[in-house]
Amino acid sequence: MLLRTSAEQLYINIESELAFKCFTGALHRHICKGIRNGHKSIVFLCIGTDRSTGDSLGPLIGYKIKDINYKNIFVYGNLDYPVHAKNLKEVMYNIYSKYTNPFIIAIDACLGKMEHVGFITIGEGAIKPGSGVNKDLEPVGNMHITGIVNFGGFMEFLVLQNTRLSTVMKMADLISDGIKYVLKNINSDAELLALLNG
Repeated sequence: MLLRTSAEQLYINIESELAFKCFTGALHRHICKGIRNGHKSIVFLCIGTDRSTGDSLGPLIGYKIKDINYKNIFVYGNLDYPVHAKNLKEVMYNIYSKYTNPFIIAIDACLGKMEHVGFITIGEGAIKPGSGVNKDLEPVGNMHITGIVNFGGFMEFLVLQNTRLSTVMKMADLISDGIKYVLKNINSDAELLALLNG
Protein backbone atom coordinates (compact mmCIF):
# COMPACT_ATOMS: atom_id res chain seq x y z
CA MET A 1 0.00 0.00 0.00
CA LEU A 2 2.73 2.47 0.94
CA LEU A 3 6.26 2.59 -0.45
CA ARG A 4 9.03 4.86 0.84
CA THR A 5 12.05 5.63 -1.32
CA SER A 6 15.55 6.38 -0.06
CA ALA A 7 14.82 10.10 -0.55
CA GLU A 8 11.93 9.85 1.93
CA GLN A 9 9.36 10.35 -0.80
CA LEU A 10 6.09 8.73 0.17
CA TYR A 11 3.97 6.81 -2.33
CA ILE A 12 0.27 6.57 -1.40
CA ASN A 13 -2.23 4.35 -3.20
CA ILE A 14 -5.43 6.38 -3.59
CA GLU A 15 -7.51 3.19 -3.35
CA SER A 16 -6.23 2.44 0.15
CA GLU A 17 -8.49 3.02 3.16
CA LEU A 18 -5.55 4.78 4.81
CA ALA A 19 -4.76 7.07 1.86
CA PHE A 20 -6.33 10.24 3.31
CA LYS A 21 -4.74 9.75 6.73
CA CYS A 22 -1.31 9.08 5.26
CA PHE A 23 -1.51 12.02 2.87
CA THR A 24 -2.71 14.56 5.44
CA GLY A 25 -0.17 13.38 7.99
CA ALA A 26 2.71 13.82 5.56
CA LEU A 27 1.45 17.18 4.27
CA HIS A 28 0.99 18.50 7.80
CA ARG A 29 4.55 17.52 8.74
CA HIS A 30 6.07 19.19 5.67
CA ILE A 31 4.13 22.44 6.04
CA CYS A 32 4.86 22.69 9.77
CA LYS A 33 8.56 22.15 9.05
CA GLY A 34 8.45 24.92 6.44
CA ILE A 35 6.76 27.33 8.85
CA ARG A 36 9.25 26.53 11.62
CA ASN A 37 12.11 27.09 9.16
CA GLY A 38 10.99 30.70 8.71
CA HIS A 39 8.76 30.68 5.63
CA LYS A 40 6.21 33.51 5.90
CA SER A 41 3.71 32.42 3.27
CA ILE A 42 2.46 29.16 1.76
CA VAL A 43 1.89 28.98 -1.99
CA PHE A 44 0.14 26.08 -3.68
CA LEU A 45 1.47 26.00 -7.24
CA CYS A 46 -0.95 23.84 -9.24
CA ILE A 47 0.74 23.02 -12.56
CA GLY A 48 -0.84 21.62 -15.71
CA THR A 49 -3.41 22.27 -18.41
CA ASP A 50 -7.11 21.61 -18.84
CA ARG A 51 -6.47 20.69 -22.49
CA SER A 52 -5.20 17.22 -21.59
CA THR A 53 -6.99 14.78 -19.29
CA GLY A 54 -3.77 13.40 -17.83
CA ASP A 55 -2.25 16.83 -17.28
CA SER A 56 -5.36 18.37 -15.70
CA LEU A 57 -4.63 17.22 -12.13
CA GLY A 58 -3.00 20.49 -11.06
CA PRO A 59 -5.69 22.79 -12.49
CA LEU A 60 -8.46 20.61 -11.03
CA ILE A 61 -6.90 20.83 -7.56
CA GLY A 62 -6.42 24.58 -7.98
CA TYR A 63 -10.08 24.89 -8.93
CA LYS A 64 -11.15 22.92 -5.85
CA ILE A 65 -9.01 24.95 -3.41
CA LYS A 66 -9.07 28.40 -5.07
CA ASP A 67 -11.52 29.77 -2.50
CA ILE A 68 -9.27 29.01 0.48
CA ASN A 69 -9.26 32.18 2.57
CA TYR A 70 -6.46 32.11 5.13
CA LYS A 71 -3.91 34.82 5.74
CA ASN A 72 -0.60 34.27 3.93
CA ILE A 73 -1.85 31.20 2.03
CA PHE A 74 -2.18 31.52 -1.75
CA VAL A 75 -3.16 29.35 -4.73
CA TYR A 76 -1.79 29.66 -8.27
CA GLY A 77 -3.18 27.66 -11.17
CA ASN A 78 -6.75 26.52 -11.81
CA LEU A 79 -9.02 25.57 -14.70
CA ASP A 80 -9.57 29.20 -15.72
CA TYR A 81 -5.99 30.36 -15.24
CA PRO A 82 -3.67 27.34 -15.53
CA VAL A 83 0.05 27.43 -14.80
CA HIS A 84 1.90 25.62 -17.58
CA ALA A 85 5.13 25.56 -19.56
CA LYS A 86 4.46 28.86 -21.35
CA ASN A 87 3.80 30.98 -18.25
CA LEU A 88 5.59 29.13 -15.43
CA LYS A 89 8.63 31.42 -15.45
CA GLU A 90 6.44 34.53 -15.24
CA VAL A 91 4.31 33.03 -12.45
CA MET A 92 7.40 32.13 -10.41
CA TYR A 93 8.75 35.66 -10.85
CA ASN A 94 5.44 37.08 -9.60
CA ILE A 95 5.39 34.77 -6.57
CA TYR A 96 8.91 35.71 -5.47
CA SER A 97 8.19 39.40 -6.11
CA LYS A 98 5.00 39.45 -4.02
CA TYR A 99 5.76 37.19 -1.06
CA THR A 100 8.56 37.07 1.49
CA ASN A 101 10.31 33.71 1.67
CA PRO A 102 7.35 31.67 0.31
CA PHE A 103 7.03 27.94 0.99
CA ILE A 104 6.03 26.66 -2.42
CA ILE A 105 4.12 23.38 -2.71
CA ALA A 106 4.38 22.26 -6.33
CA ILE A 107 1.49 20.06 -7.47
CA ASP A 108 1.58 18.27 -10.82
CA ALA A 109 0.61 15.12 -12.67
CA CYS A 110 3.34 12.77 -13.77
CA LEU A 111 3.94 9.52 -15.62
CA GLY A 112 5.56 6.60 -13.81
CA LYS A 113 5.86 2.85 -13.67
CA MET A 114 2.76 0.85 -14.50
CA GLU A 115 2.54 -0.56 -10.97
CA HIS A 116 2.48 2.98 -9.51
CA VAL A 117 -0.40 4.36 -11.60
CA GLY A 118 -3.00 5.61 -9.13
CA PHE A 119 -0.41 6.58 -6.51
CA ILE A 120 0.20 10.03 -5.06
CA THR A 121 3.74 10.98 -4.14
CA ILE A 122 4.62 13.59 -1.55
CA GLY A 123 8.06 14.68 -0.47
CA GLU A 124 10.61 17.42 0.13
CA GLY A 125 12.27 19.30 -2.67
CA ALA A 126 11.45 20.57 -6.12
CA ILE A 127 10.00 18.89 -9.18
CA LYS A 128 10.80 19.50 -12.85
CA PRO A 129 7.48 20.19 -14.56
CA GLY A 130 7.16 18.77 -18.06
CA SER A 131 10.04 16.30 -17.72
CA GLY A 132 7.69 13.43 -18.60
CA VAL A 133 7.03 14.98 -22.00
CA ASN A 134 10.60 16.18 -22.61
CA LYS A 135 10.14 19.84 -21.68
CA ASP A 136 13.18 21.48 -20.11
CA LEU A 137 11.76 23.70 -17.35
CA GLU A 138 13.36 24.97 -14.16
CA PRO A 139 12.73 22.93 -10.97
CA VAL A 140 10.07 24.47 -8.72
CA GLY A 141 8.86 23.96 -5.17
CA ASN A 142 10.13 23.54 -1.63
CA MET A 143 8.06 20.36 -1.54
CA HIS A 144 6.00 18.51 -4.09
CA ILE A 145 2.81 16.53 -4.52
CA THR A 146 2.47 14.51 -7.70
CA GLY A 147 -0.16 12.16 -9.01
CA ILE A 148 1.01 9.26 -11.16
CA VAL A 149 -1.80 9.32 -13.70
CA ASN A 150 -0.42 6.89 -16.27
CA PHE A 151 2.73 5.01 -17.26
CA GLY A 152 5.50 6.56 -19.32
CA GLY A 153 8.14 5.44 -21.75
CA PHE A 154 6.50 5.80 -25.15
CA MET A 155 4.45 8.57 -26.87
CA GLU A 156 3.92 10.47 -23.62
CA PHE A 157 1.68 13.16 -25.13
CA LEU A 158 -0.72 10.50 -26.41
CA VAL A 159 -0.63 8.67 -23.07
CA LEU A 160 -1.58 11.86 -21.21
CA GLN A 161 -4.42 12.53 -23.65
CA ASN A 162 -5.78 9.01 -23.08
CA THR A 163 -5.58 8.97 -19.29
CA ARG A 164 -8.75 8.00 -17.45
CA LEU A 165 -10.55 11.01 -15.99
CA SER A 166 -11.74 8.78 -13.13
CA THR A 167 -8.15 8.32 -11.90
CA VAL A 168 -7.40 12.04 -12.14
CA MET A 169 -10.61 13.05 -10.34
CA LYS A 170 -10.03 10.60 -7.46
CA MET A 171 -6.57 12.07 -6.97
CA ALA A 172 -7.84 15.65 -7.22
CA ASP A 173 -10.56 14.96 -4.64
CA LEU A 174 -8.20 13.33 -2.16
CA ILE A 175 -5.47 15.96 -2.51
CA SER A 176 -7.80 18.98 -2.37
CA ASP A 177 -9.78 17.59 0.58
CA GLY A 178 -6.49 16.79 2.31
CA ILE A 179 -5.15 20.31 1.77
CA LYS A 180 -8.31 21.87 3.23
CA TYR A 181 -8.17 19.52 6.23
CA VAL A 182 -4.50 20.28 6.96
CA LEU A 183 -4.92 24.05 6.58
CA LYS A 184 -7.88 24.02 8.94
CA ASN A 185 -5.76 22.24 11.55
CA ILE A 186 -2.82 24.59 11.07
CA ASN A 187 -5.07 27.63 11.40
CA SER A 188 -6.32 26.36 14.74
CA ASP A 189 -2.73 26.08 16.04
CA ALA A 190 -1.82 29.38 17.73
CA GLU A 191 1.93 28.65 17.76
CA LEU A 192 2.10 27.91 14.02
CA LEU A 193 -0.06 30.91 13.17
CA ALA A 194 2.19 33.19 15.20
CA LEU A 195 5.23 31.91 13.31
CA LEU A 196 3.56 32.19 9.91
CA ASN A 197 2.05 35.61 10.47
CA GLY A 198 4.83 37.06 12.60
